Formats: sequence, C-alpha cells, structure tokens
Amino acid sequence: MSVSRTFVLGAAGAVTLVVASVGLTGLGLWGDLPPQIQQQLAPELSARIGTVIAVVVMGCAGAVAGLHALFRGYVGAAGKLVEEAELMLTANPDHRASLGGAPEIAALGALINRMADERQSLRRDVEAKILEAKTSVEEEKNRLAALMSELTQSVVVCNLDGRILLYNNRARLQFRALGEGGGKGSVPIGLGRSIFTVFERGLIAHALENIQHRLKREGSQPLANFVTTTRSGQLLRVQMAPVLTGQEGAARTVSGYVLLLDNITREFETEGRRDRLMQSLTEGSRASLGNLRAAVEMMCDYPDMEARERERFAAIMRDEVGAMSKRLDQAAAEFTDAVKIRWPLEDVLAMDLVQAAQRRVEARLELPTKTEEIEEELWLRVDSFSILQAVTYLCSRIKEDLEAREVRFRAEAQNRRVALDIIWSGVPVSSETLLGWELDPMNVGSEASPLTLRDVVDRHDGEFWAQRETTKHRQYFRLLLPMAHPQEAIDQQAMLHGADSRPEYYDFDLFRSRDAHSELDEMPLADLTYTVFDTETTGLKPSEGDEIIQIGAVRIVNGRVLRQESFEQLVDPKRTLTHESIQIHGITQEMIKDQPTIDRVLPEFHTFCEETVLVAHNAAFDMRFLQIKEGPTGVCFDHPVLDTLLLSAVLHPNQDAHKLEAIAERMGVHIVGRHNAMGDAIVTAEVFQRMIPLLAAAGIHTLGEARAASEKTYYARVKY
Repeated sequence: MSVSRTFVLGAAGAVTLVVASVGLTGLGLWGDLPPQIQQQLAPELSARIGTVIAVVVMGCAGAVAGLHALFRGYVGAAGKLVEEAELMLTANPDHRASLGGAPEIAALGALINRMADERQSLRRDVEAKILEAKTSVEEEKNRLAALMSELTQSVVVCNLDGRILLYNNRARLQFRALGEGGGKGSVPIGLGRSIFTVFERGLIAHALENIQHRLKREGSQPLANFVTTTRSGQLLRVQMAPVLTGQEGAARTVSGYVLLLDNITREFETEGRRDRLMQSLTEGSRASLGNLRAAVEMMCDYPDMEARERERFAAIMRDEVGAMSKRLDQAAAEFTDAVKIRWPLEDVLAMDLVQAAQRRVEARLELPTKTEEIEEELWLRVDSFSILQAVTYLCSRIKEDLEAREVRFRAEAQNRRVALDIIWSGVPVSSETLLGWELDPMNVGSEASPLTLRDVVDRHDGEFWAQRETTKHRQYFRLLLPMAHPQEAIDQQAMLHGADSRPEYYDFDLFRSRDAHSELDEMPLADLTYTVFDTETTGLKPSEGDEIIQIGAVRIVNGRVLRQESFEQLVDPKRTLTHESIQIHGITQEMIKDQPTIDRVLPEFHTFCEETVLVAHNAAFDMRFLQIKEGPTGVCFDHPVLDTLLLSAVLHPNQDAHKLEAIAERMGVHIVGRHNAMGDAIVTAEVFQRMIPLLAAAGIHTLGEARAASEKTYYARVKY
C-alpha cells in the first residue's frame, strides 16, 4: 500500500476516533444528568450546537495535522530512505541518502550512508583486484578490436539465429555504400540486428547445411563460398567459416558463423570484358586465318596462274593481315585498360595527397611549396606512392633544368577526373624536353625507379601535358587522374564517429541464442533490444501543427548503450521557427535549410528501429508526433513503448521530481548536451539502463510487467 493511501486511511481513522470520542463522551455525560437538568440544558445546547461542531472540527484538524507531521517525519521519510537505499544498492552506488525527517530517521540515514561508504571502499578494493586479474584478457580483447578495425576486408560474425554479434568498420561502410537509404545513421547492420535484412535466409541456411555436412564427413573446419547480389545490384563474394563450441577432439557444434565479404562487381565486369575480347579475337582470327590459308594454297597449287589472279589473292592476303593487325591492336588496347583496372589503387583525399607531396618535395629537394585552390571532399583513386614519385621527379626537373625557386599545387574536378597541377614561374619547358622527361626513369637523388612518368600516367589511365598561364606569366604541368566515385570514398566522419577512438562493434554475449518468436511482453527486460530516442520540435502542441525538427536515437543491446549505432538527423519542417523554440533547442533556421523533410526521415528512422522496443522520456509527447505523421508518410510505429518518466514514478513514488535532470542526478548519470535530440537520447538511455536492475528488485522483470506498472501511475493520464 502506498504512503499516500496509508495516510488517507490513517487520517480518516483519526477523524472517526475524535468524533466518536467526543460523541460518546457527550452521550455518557448527558445520560448521567437528571431529567430536569437535561430539560434546562437542552435549549442552551441547541443554541450553541455550532460552537460544539467547531470544537469537534478543530479537534479533527489538530489530529490530522499531528498525524501528517508524524507521517512526514517517520513514514514518508522512511519510504524515501528505502528508495534511496535501493538506489545505492543497485543503480548508483555513489548516491547518498538525504538526512531529513524525524531525528531517529535522520540518524538511520546517516548510519546507512556510513555503511554505504564502507561498502563502496570494499567494492573499490575488489574491483581493483578484478581489474588487475583481467588485464591480460583486456589486452587480448583490445588486440582483437584493433585487428578488426584495421582490416580492409569486411567481416561480420553472427549467431545461429542470424543476429549480428560482431562487425568491423569496413563492413559498416560497405553496407552503408550499398544501402538504398542515405539517412545519417541508417545503417542496415548493427549489433543484435538480423543478417537476413542483407542476405536471403535460404542462402545462409544452405551454406550452413553444407558446412555441417562437411564437419560430419571430414572432421575438420570447412568453409562455404557463394556469390550473391545486393538490392542495389552489386556482386558480393562471401566466404563463410563456422564458429565451433566444444573441446578439440570431441564432438563440436556450430554456434555461429563468420562472413568475409568482398565486392567483386568491378572485377566481374572486367572479367566479362576480357572474355568477350578473347571470344571476338578468336572468332575473327579464325575467319582471317581460313582466308589466308585458302589464298596461300591456291597460289602454291597453281604457280603458273595469271598475274591478275595472283594479284587478287595477294590483295586478299594483304586485307586479311591488315584486319588481323587491327583486331590485335584493338585487343591490346582493351587488355591494357584491364591491366590498369587491376593495378592496386586506393582512395585518397586530394588535400592529403598534396600535403604529402609538399612534405616530400621540401624534404628531398629543399624546394619551397605552396598550395592554391584545392576542392574539399575531392577524392582520387590512385597508387599514391607512384604518384608521389612522379610529382617529386617533376619538381626535381623543374628545379634543376628550369631553375624554379618555388612550386605550387592545385587540384580541381574536371568531369569524372581530377586535375592535379604543378605550377612554377620562370623558364617554360619545350616539347622535346618534356618528351625526354616522360620516357626517362624517375630517378631523384639516390632514389632510383624503373618506372617512367609515362608508365605511371598510363597505369592510371590518365593524361599529362604542360600548359602556360599567360595572364599570370607562369607555367604548369597537369596530371589528369581518375576520381574516386562517391560510394567508394571512405567516409572519414563515419570512421571517427562517436566518443571513443575505437568503436565497439562486437558483443560476444549474443552467441546465446534467443527465441525470436517469443512474445515480447513475456521476455525479460535485460534480454530485449531497445531504441532510445528523443525529438526536438517547433513547439509543444503536435495536434495544432507543430513539427519535428530533429530526431536522435541510440540502441541498447544486451544491456549496453551502443553510442556508435546511432541515428541523428535534422528535419526541415517547412515552416519558420519561433524565437522561443530556438532558445530551447538551439536549432536555427539556417541549420534546417536544405535538410530532408519528415516524409523522407521517418521511413529511415523506422528501419533503424526495426525489431526493438522504443524508449523515451515522456514518450507520449514524442509518440504523438510520430502518430500524426502515420498517414502522410505511410509509416506506423507499432513498437512496444516504455517511458522513463512513468518508470521513475513506479520506482520512486516518494521522490518530489521526475524530470529527466532529476532522475539522471539520482541515477548518477552525467548530463551533456541537454535539449539536443541526441544528447537527450543518450541521457535517457543511460538512465533506463540503470533502471533495469531497480525494476528487477521491485519485482518487475518482463516487458509486460513494466508496461502494466507504468499504466497505473498518475503521469500515464497525460495526453497530447
């Protein structure tokens, strides 16, 4: 029974006791009086009945006030002390009880704080010993994380249910490039998500079946290979290796699998071109050789044929040889293109390449350098080492042969290529000198290279020439190099996204399979996957036209807040923001200009939330905005929802405040970036993470129990 209900019942009992005592006492005294005195007093009492009632009411009020003081000092303070002690025991060991209420309760609170201090001290000692024992394990885990993050091949590890429990950054970037959506944070893979959103279930099941059959037959660790097509039409070559449990030499079972992924679209296209080239060359040469053979045989069999006939057969031979030569030249040119494609190239930011060239030229040639216009986010696909060799070689020739005292670099996009310019003032270069530079080996000082400038340009399928800028009285060499396609350039911001230097893209506890078909309401809270989100809006009245201007969300998987798997997107509400709302969330009109509208953002956010429970603080407010947009966007958020506001009222009914700041303070959560959708989502996620053990201590273990308890609170009646 709650403290408030207990107080109401106690107050009613006190009032009843006062009224009954006064009434019974009055009746007893009245009954002891003689009849004649009763007749004399009756008119007087009737005239003063109001005074009697006032005295009774004052007595009742005094009793209730006294009872209220006792309740606040003892019962209420004791209830609050119990809640704070539960906080110290579970969610926030650093929290300390407030010393309010009656002196005895305050003394008990002080004693609890002393015990908590001693417990915290002992706990730190134990944690220090555990940390020391785990150092070697952590080192191995960090080595694995470093190895996985630096691999250039995409790696994904799944359990038998197809739930992703590990992936490296290369896989995340690759699937983001292959994905159909472009929303920031809309990544089709993540911890706890299903790999079957990327690959067909039957394909994975078939590969697993083959692996299990080979394990039984061979007794070794077999592999399965297959090629599949993504939704965007890209070809992926996949190698599957099993993750086995059990001791070596004993019967081992498959508990999961590792997928190694390679995008072979370009390789497949190159092989197809080469096959078509070989077929065309073979068929064409067979016909020409047949005609040549027939002409030679005729000339040999009939040596005395007329000169006119001999000339005709000679013309046939000449034409066929010319046709063969033309086909061979064409084949050689196409094959050279194929070789260029296979030359190991990498994606390099133009600014990074120019800065590397500056350092190399200044260090090796002692030649000052400067930069001019270089477009931001301009990427090249080159062999950076050979390009740096070529640039250094050209700068050495400019310094030695043309007596230049400084060179400048410039880079700009030209159609689908990048023009890299090396600029100098002084003596121009002649065409004969330039031709010699192209064909000479690129030797600079003690560094010798077998390659020529033309070799490097040809291998990049590029172009090279010298040109004059007459208006500025200077010359420049231009290297025309291949541009990296946008989907192939490495997303540096994505690489560095998040607070940690190395993102955590693994959770081996997910190897424990869970029944995906269990009713969510019956599942333990600790086993569920959550999307914790928050919205920033133009106002507080969704039903009167206010709109969402920002959505931020993070995921909780296996009890861990995954900041690296986040969704953050500004939204253009197609309306002007008020000064009052800008003061709250700090989002200006310029920030939302050219941002996607809600009809594009909500489908991407819905994909991010798939197969999760939604969590928000004051969720009724945020969910109302989402519900209003169901019709225009065609997206329905029918996920189960938990509200940290309601759960706080369930856990701490005796606390005065249930705002997010107050809850975070009680839970020991540090607040950063409030009134920003992502900042609020992270704070809410950490608060909810600490609530789960408190709910378990209160006897609330499953999602259904948490939802039922939330619906009984006062705050659940608030509507928007």
